[in-house]
Amino acid sequence: MQVTSLLRYSGVCPFLGHSTAGSLRSMASTNVSSNVSSLTAKAMTCPMMGPKLASISQARTYASVAGNREVEEMHKQKNVQFNNAEAAKCPHAQAAREAAVNVVETARTAGRFDYQQFYDAELQKKHKDKSYRYFNNINRLAAKFTIAHTSNVKDEVNVWCANDYLGMSKNPVVLGTMKRTLDRYGAGAGGTRNIAGNGALHLSLEDELASLHRKQAALVFSSCYVANDACLATIGAKLPGCVIFSDSSNHASMIQGIRHSGAKKVIFKHNDLADLEAKLKAVPKETPKLIAFESVYSMCGSVAPIEAICDLADKYGAITFLDEVHAVGMYGPNGAGVAEHLDYDAHLATRLSSDPVKGSVMDRIDIITGTLGKAYGVVGGYIAGSSDLVDVVRSYAPGFIFTTSLPPAVVAGAQASIAYQREYKGDRRLQQLNTREVKRQLNGLDIPVVPNPSHIIPVLVGDAALAKEASDMLLSNHQIYVQSINYPTVAVGEERLRITPTPGHSTEQITHLVESLDTVFNKLELKRISDWKAIGGRAGVGAPNTVPVENVWSDAQLGLDDGSAPKRLANGAKGVVRDEAVEVAQKRLTHLLGADAGPALASIPYV
Repeated sequence: MQVTSLLRYSGVCPFLGHSTAGSLRSMASTNVSSNVSSLTAKAMTCPMMGPKLASISQARTYASVAGNREVEEMHKQKNVQFNNAEAAKCPHAQAAREAAVNVVETARTAGRFDYQQFYDAELQKKHKDKSYRYFNNINRLAAKFTIAHTSNVKDEVNVWCANDYLGMSKNPVVLGTMKRTLDRYGAGAGGTRNIAGNGALHLSLEDELASLHRKQAALVFSSCYVANDACLATIGAKLPGCVIFSDSSNHASMIQGIRHSGAKKVIFKHNDLADLEAKLKAVPKETPKLIAFESVYSMCGSVAPIEAICDLADKYGAITFLDEVHAVGMYGPNGAGVAEHLDYDAHLATRLSSDPVKGSVMDRIDIITGTLGKAYGVVGGYIAGSSDLVDVVRSYAPGFIFTTSLPPAVVAGAQASIAYQREYKGDRRLQQLNTREVKRQLNGLDIPVVPNPSHIIPVLVGDAALAKEASDMLLSNHQIYVQSINYPTVAVGEERLRITPTPGHSTEQITHLVESLDTVFNKLELKRISDWKAIGGRAGVGAPNTVPVENVWSDAQLGLDDGSAPKRLANGAKGVVRDEAVEVAQKRLTHLLGADAGPALASIPYV
């Protein structure tokens, strides 16, 4: 029995009514004599239970729970009417019984580790440094993307921080494919990949992913956290004497995988090529090495110098591990990520081929990992690389071997999403245009955005409590959901609001967002760009001698030069799924799901 359980009776017991959880725990752990706690001593002053506890204490070496017979006798002695049927409802008797049980527990656990106190202390640390995480109840509505309802289904808000970057979670071709798969193959996979969970749909998705990245093979996991952990842990452990060079801003999944590998870890400064090379030089060339880094860093929006890292890997005999989680679906003519985007024209010219573009940046990367749960709108993760490398992970990684396989409907929906985005780049181009517009308007109001060339918009606040308050104010006063990001996700003093526009956000929604942010900045007196500049800058905002950022997507690639750029939504206009892309995506699984596509998906409004 936990001491705090007694507080349930605070409404009927005067003593408990004036007690707190902390004071009860303190009394339970403080002895007034060798075997009596302060809490027990206090309970013994109760006019109802005190005398009985005293007699029980004399008769036994420990306190006991009073039974109905004892409780009845106590009430008779006080001339209080007692009904056996109502015994459980007596607050005095029940509270005393629970106090007695606590005495038993206190005696029984004397000298043992206080787990409850440990949990409380750890949580207090999070509250004290303002890093305690609060999860908002947000329910995104497929038919009204980018709208969600809160815990109250009638309370609707605009979502501005989801990682469903392209709105593929409600794309009709994805939903249609998943429904058909669910009807044909059921809800679950039936086991691990080794036991009943290795279906044609899983193999088909892995072929799609290998083709997307122009690699020999791919392997699907339950998430990219698991994929990163399993791959790095396995390869790092199997390569003899391996040294892993890790970017200081790498995701927790990569850090965990490196830790699990047992390999020596060397951390290099974020995107710092000079620091990376200096540390590579210090390790003999014949020693196995792996450089682990991301393409797009999701909290600051920075992009890695991938080609230059490949050059260093070649020079010092290392293999490369590139996390493209926040880039797949978002960059490149086929949506394969930043590595593909760096050779945009070459991959565009050969987009129907699965063969590597020799010498391209993507070809030079040894291991690519990605997610199915962000731009592709479903769930899951994967790795792609050479056949032998993938087979080593498949054969040795516990995170793959002993995990139940993803459901058939999920992998089918993921493949439909990938196929659609390989065929149609309009969604990611419109997402980039909306990102540019939001950044432009915020800059015009002196609202600080951490400079970056990607689709992420980190609005710098610089204080954990204020970031949380700004997020709450946007939600309650402006019906805008933007989650605050605090330590340890970002450094202390660099707390922020992380905004992610989608192709489904209209010009009116953008205006509402920017005006609302301006109001909140004024209300909370948050630092503007000029304020950060006055104190020397932080996180790239207001820093002296800053160089203008060059976006990953060029004007020409977005269609701004030739007038082919997609138009932003306005005046209630809705996007429509692309007919040609729908047809291609549906044909991917015709051999398994049949040719009947159901309703005319291409006519269904999209975003």
